Amino acid sequence: MRITRPAPLRTRPTVSVVVPCYNYGHFLPDAVSSALDHTGLDVEVLVVDDASTDGSADVARRLASQDPRVRVLGHRHNKGHIATYNDGLAEVRGDYVVLLSADDLLTPDSLTRSVALLERHPSVALAYGLPVSFTGVPPTPVTRVTGWSLWSGETWLRRVCATARNPIVNPEVVLRRSVMDEIGGYDARHPFAADLLLWMQAAQRGDVGRVNGAHQALYRVHGQNMTTTDFAGVLTNQRNVRAAFEELFAASPGRADLEQAACRAIATEAVREARLARASDDAATAAGLSELALTAYPPIAGTRGWRALHRDSSAPVAGLEQRVLTRSHALRWSARSRRWRLVGT
Repeated sequence: MRITRPAPLRTRPTVSVVVPCYNYGHFLPDAVSSALDHTGLDVEVLVVDDASTDGSADVARRLASQDPRVRVLGHRHNKGHIATYNDGLAEVRGDYVVLLSADDLLTPDSLTRSVALLERHPSVALAYGLPVSFTGVPPTPVTRVTGWSLWSGETWLRRVCATARNPIVNPEVVLRRSVMDEIGGYDARHPFAADLLLWMQAAQRGDVGRVNGAHQALYRVHGQNMTTTDFAGVLTNQRNVRAAFEELFAASPGRADLEQAACRAIATEAVREARLARASDDAATAAGLSELALTAYPPIAGTRGWRALHRDSSAPVAGLEQRVLTRSHALRWSARSRRWRLVGT
């Protein structure tokens, strides 16, 4: 990774923002508004309504009637989120593309900041930045850029494989249109981890950049987020992450080093989470994570973590051990969060 000084945008490319929407009509005006006005860019917004039942399509049509840069594509029948994403992406032709969920927001000039990086570095396939989560009233974002981080696609992919974690939330990504066309959109066979798979596929085709310092998007946390309704649970998450890596390497054989690193990271994390599940008396989750770890990376059975997980597994975990595991889990995630905020992986 190398850090460079940011440079101003000298061209005027077009950015297409696809806004998938299902029963988020009450959020839609703010999302569309946040996508429209970014200095030095021509922006088009396509709202794709997935047969909402709350009047979202009417809201979208009203927004389109008020601004010619906004269009609406409506589904007669609900197709699900991946088909909605891809239907929108197939209809736009900007130099760059963005997927903005109807409950999230872009920050002022975030697209300008990302596109400036992409225009200055033609080898970069995707650019992302720091998203901020919020509930209720959106916070005032930081808009000052402190620098650009640049990775070769290979280096960034190696880092993701070494951690087996997705460093990108989603609304903060700007992807080069030509790269999206080459990939062919989101993979419907992996509905939960389709975004992680797409980022890795992009890194196979170009470099990766990050806008540092500024808040690039606002991720709204509420009771109906897809990640907390359709795909809740650490075991489900780990299974889907593993499936995304399997798909990546099945399509690009000959990368045994990266595949082994990813499998080891998935197994290590699964064992950690299994120990925590066992400490919380969730035997079913602990057993599922244990099985996933062993099938993903059989040598995990020789590690200290595995032996601790399977030490007298029929006996209850002592209270002290539970507190130690919970504390170490919290400290590990805090350290990961600090690194992610600073360097993006």
